[in-house]
Amino acid sequence: MLLIECKDIKKYFGDRLILDIDSLKIYSEDRIGVVGANGVGKTTLINILSKRLEPDEGWIKLYGKAAYISQLEPPDKKIISSEMASKLGIKPVWSANMSGGEKTRFKLAGALEDDSDIIFADEPTSNVDMQGIEFIEEQLMKYKGAFLIISHDREFLDKLCNRILEIENGKINIYKGNYSDYKAQKIQEIERAQFEFEEYVKEKKRLESVINDTKQKIKSMRKTPKRMGNSEARLHKMGGQKAKATLDRAVKNIESRIEHLEVKEKPREQPKIKLDILESSKLHSKIIIEGKNINKAFGDKIIFQNASFNIYNGAKVALIGPNGCGKSTLIKMIVEGDDAIRVAKGAKIGYFSQEMDILKKDASIIENVMESSIYPESFARLLLARLLFRGDSIYKKVDVLSGGERVKVSFAKILLCDINLLILDEPTNYMDINSLEVIEETLREYDRTLLFVSHDRKFVDAIANQIAVIENKKIKMYVGTFTEYLSERNNYLSKNKEEIQKQIIILNNRLSEVIGRLSVPSKHDDREALDREYHEILNELRKLKDR
Repeated sequence: MLLIECKDIKKYFGDRLILDIDSLKIYSEDRIGVVGANGVGKTTLINILSKRLEPDEGWIKLYGKAAYISQLEPPDKKIISSEMASKLGIKPVWSANMSGGEKTRFKLAGALEDDSDIIFADEPTSNVDMQGIEFIEEQLMKYKGAFLIISHDREFLDKLCNRILEIENGKINIYKGNYSDYKAQKIQEIERAQFEFEEYVKEKKRLESVINDTKQKIKSMRKTPKRMGNSEARLHKMGGQKAKATLDRAVKNIESRIEHLEVKEKPREQPKIKLDILESSKLHSKIIIEGKNINKAFGDKIIFQNASFNIYNGAKVALIGPNGCGKSTLIKMIVEGDDAIRVAKGAKIGYFSQEMDILKKDASIIENVMESSIYPESFARLLLARLLFRGDSIYKKVDVLSGGERVKVSFAKILLCDINLLILDEPTNYMDINSLEVIEETLREYDRTLLFVSHDRKFVDAIANQIAVIENKKIKMYVGTFTEYLSERNNYLSKNKEEIQKQIIILNNRLSEVIGRLSVPSKHDDREALDREYHEILNELRKLKDR
């Protein structure tokens, strides 16, 4: 069923044409992920398609009921049913004091409860932990309608989408399949463009060679011999002029063919970024960060209780756990030099915080990154170009940049400093996928110790070789990739579940026996003891079922 159709859409911001869409149709079976660099118009597009914003030109028709999930705006619907609230683990009434994850769940609940035909969602996984993201995925998989989702979470797009809509230079391109399919098609496009460019260059050189050869023939045509008679000389000259005219025409024809060749541009090559860390900055300690008997509480809420951990030299550690478990707290304790945490002597920490307070708002991008850079400006420009700050855009002042752009500048500034221990707290929030993949590539090549917090599963799996998990007020270390960690955890949970189920069966059998003896007690039964055992078994069953 057709849900949306639009034609000849144009949207300007000032003199700048943001969107220029010839036509687009969206059907009830479409599950579309919207991708593109920061500032290309992704949010503007879904605002226009959901009729929250009027285009400057063109028309749009929206058939059926639509719901909208914004990362920043409060929901239109402030109350949801108790059943839906219980299902999603939230309160039934909207509150501005909810956590980021709770707000997203509430907005999702409202959209699902409205029985809408299509859902528009703008970064629904931002500030949501991994468990929350998986929960949102489950709910959207069950949803029967269509959706358009802006997201930089590639795993999320892989699991949910059957089409990817890319915005580039104001135009839209539709790709069949999920995000991984889209990436494969983009690689094929680049390879095809490279092949066509090489064929174009080869053909142009061949034709130019033919022209040069022909011109040499014209130059080498023999002049009239001196001993030749006048009549003979006249005939010879006429033949030469005719041959020369033929060759001149051939040259012009080939030049015309060159002019009419379809010009193929050389695909832009993305240079590799290798951070050559100074040998003098290298750390030689075996353990770079050591935490012993860490205790932390905020009022009555205990975050850490006698927790301990070690991070070894050269390790790339992802710190994971649900929202509110203490990830950012632990990072700040390390950076601020808490008494329970020892950092190796000589460590130069590069710290990325979500506040991005290392940037000077009244200075330009290039001024900010070069302020503390140990690398030449040419390398800084290369890194910024890979993060989509090209040409004169590096002279923009920080205070005019979007949130995602500021994240990228902060990251670039930290990387270019004289550091040997990199600590990143949620570097992937609000960042476009292209830049995220550049940062991923750079951190894979980074050959010093790295500790980072991220809820992006692909990002964690691509970079980390160790996982630090905050659970039950402790910090558990696992050596291996995120995929390996998940596999081991799932195996443990599966075995644990089997064991719990066996215990439940045994307790249920004992409970039936106790109930029977309480109902028809013999003269040897102690009713008080049986009653205590009955309540103890019920209590133990509740605990096992909760686990």
